Amino acid sequence: MGFEAAGFRTIGYEMDADAAETYRGNLSGPCHCEKLTIDSQYLTQPEIVIGGPPCQPFSVGGNQLGRQDPRNGFPIFLKAVRMHSPKLAIFENVRGMLYQGRAYLTEIVTALEDLGYVVESKILRAADYGVPQMRERLFVAAHRGEWTFPPPTFPKLYTAGDAVSDLAECIAADSKFLTSSMDAYVAKYEKASKCITPRDLHLDRPSRTITCRNLCGATGDMMRIKLKDGRRRRLSVREGARLQSFPDWFKFSGTESSQYNQVGNAVPPLLGKAVGVAAWNCLHGVTLTTNQVRTLHSERLQQTEFLGGGMNVED
Repeated sequence: MGFEAAGFRTIGYEMDADAAETYRGNLSGPCHCEKLTIDSQYLTQPEIVIGGPPCQPFSVGGNQLGRQDPRNGFPIFLKAVRMHSPKLAIFENVRGMLYQGRAYLTEIVTALEDLGYVVESKILRAADYGVPQMRERLFVAAHRGEWTFPPPTFPKLYTAGDAVSDLAECIAADSKFLTSSMDAYVAKYEKASKCITPRDLHLDRPSRTITCRNLCGATGDMMRIKLKDGRRRRLSVREGARLQSFPDWFKFSGTESSQYNQVGNAVPPLLGKAVGVAAWNCLHGVTLTTNQVRTLHSERLQQTEFLGGGMNVED
């Protein structure tokens, strides 16, 4: 959605049928419901390849198996780049790639450099781009031109209240409330984890990171709203979507659990648009020759501390 808002025509590939239906129901580009492999063939020659290879292999909650995890999608991403040699390739993943997954990230960067790209990366905070959420993700751009990560566009941080205050006290017929035993479990969980701030949704600040797990997963980590009468209820799909910066006209397909997963897995559209505008500027700027790419890479190696060859990590 962010890239379409920035002016691109998108063609999607999505293994989950509900997510593919959501894509086709809201966006202008087509979406193929297909589980990609390294042998997949694509129906067009793209100018840009963008992707979010599954983050679970590198996330704290996903056992951090990295390249050994069967969900690892980076070989597929790299094969698509190798096949089509796009002008620009961008992927997004969790911060954990800089830590537990650092060695594998270095291999990915080196592979992209070997294909003739200049590779740059940065941790972007969603709240800096108008998203009412303190979400931080690693973005990596492989290009042959002039790339600039988007500067923060919103000096004022939007709060969770800005996004959902009109819904916070609403009690829909299908609202799900925490029981007394769940409240007791939460108190025990927060005490054991030395949680200083309760994990309720605080309307006076941006929310913590929205994930599949805290939208509909384990009780202890669940995102919830505390009502004036003291009861706490789970966030609705629409509230989670607003915290991700989806507009209300954007409709999600599938069961409630499927919709929660789609919301939690998404790159916030306003953050995606900021990256999309940077991509647009890169495509319409200077294109470097092979020798210029090599020279630029050599200069950066000499001037900057790099992670694995050509990756300037800014945090």
